[in-house]
Amino acid sequence: MSLTDTAIRNAKAQEKDYKLFDEKGMYLLVLKSGNKYFRLDYRFAGKRKTLALGVYPEISLKEAREKRDEAKKLISEGKDPSEIKKAKKYNIYSDTNNSLETIAQEWFDTNKLKWIESHAKSKWRRLEKHILPYLGSRPIKNITTQELLSVVRMMESRGNMEMAHRTKNIVGEIFAFAIATDRADRNIALDLKGALTPVISKNMATITNPAEVGALLRAIDSYVGDFVTKCALKLTPYVMLRPGELRNAEWSEIDFEKKLWKIHAKKMKMRRDHIVPLSPQVIAIFEEIRPVTGQWRYIFPSVRTKDRPMSNVTVLAALRRMGYTKDEMTAHGFRAMASTLLHENGFDTAHIEVQLAHAERNKVKAAYNHAEYLPQRTEMMTWWANFLDKLRDGI
Repeated sequence: MSLTDTAIRNAKAQEKDYKLFDEKGMYLLVLKSGNKYFRLDYRFAGKRKTLALGVYPEISLKEAREKRDEAKKLISEGKDPSEIKKAKKYNIYSDTNNSLETIAQEWFDTNKLKWIESHAKSKWRRLEKHILPYLGSRPIKNITTQELLSVVRMMESRGNMEMAHRTKNIVGEIFAFAIATDRADRNIALDLKGALTPVISKNMATITNPAEVGALLRAIDSYVGDFVTKCALKLTPYVMLRPGELRNAEWSEIDFEKKLWKIHAKKMKMRRDHIVPLSPQVIAIFEEIRPVTGQWRYIFPSVRTKDRPMSNVTVLAALRRMGYTKDEMTAHGFRAMASTLLHENGFDTAHIEVQLAHAERNKVKAAYNHAEYLPQRTEMMTWWANFLDKLRDGI
């Protein structure tokens, strides 16, 4: 039952403090001294908190409810009314350049050019979903380790262990940026070391048994579905690219005369130019699809709009339709397949690693190595394509 002015006026002091409840978490606290206070209980970032709404009769029931509704609106916007009240009291929000959200945006704008577009979007999406609604309006210096831990643990409680760790690391990057720009004194994300449930890393599911690889390739050849998807599926085993790098392929990148695929650094995870030598089998797949998509920018455009590449789950979904589970094969698994079988067949690790576009420890050398070992890699990729054909044909 909601409070009334009469009930509040008639509430008498007792031997112990007691509460008269209104609604939406608001209540009147009657002290044994006879003083009466409006309060609001709420949860924010996983913690139970209480907001003082005013003293009766200086604040009426109607006014208290209006303050309660204002606080509820702030909570729905991801803002903590207690912190905002404290900020106004001490004027600690006077410099908006110090809020976590403002600094996060600066950090993102400063660094986004070094990430591929999909990776940049993923980082910002995690912040928008998991961090900024709860802590974004706070001055970065005032955010405590326990507050950050409470927010990150909300992800853990939903079973997103890996996401919790990744998001915590992103916050750590923002705090490092804030320290470098003289707006924070320490990186509280580092204080969470050991506080989160550890993630047990799993290798990407893949197939390396030659007979099973052959069966997979035959299943791809028999795939019944969208033609563009089938071509992307057929191409994936041959080129050793990450799924995102493959789906963003553009016709302008393909040099049919030199039989090379030249991918700009902005599309690569390691932010370096990359060259894929094209075997006759890969050229044949490109020729097969060119009459269908050659007039557009992307080799594998989206089914919804030709101005965008296919979805990042298209190849994975096709594998599932073919009957391969997440524990048997993934789109990333084709890279592990190639690495394993090429090593087993005596190819040089350096040539394989460059073709996989893995990180180069010597960064000075890495800036110039996008064409490194090109003759050897061309020979290796031709052998690999022929090897896959033999497995597919059961030879």
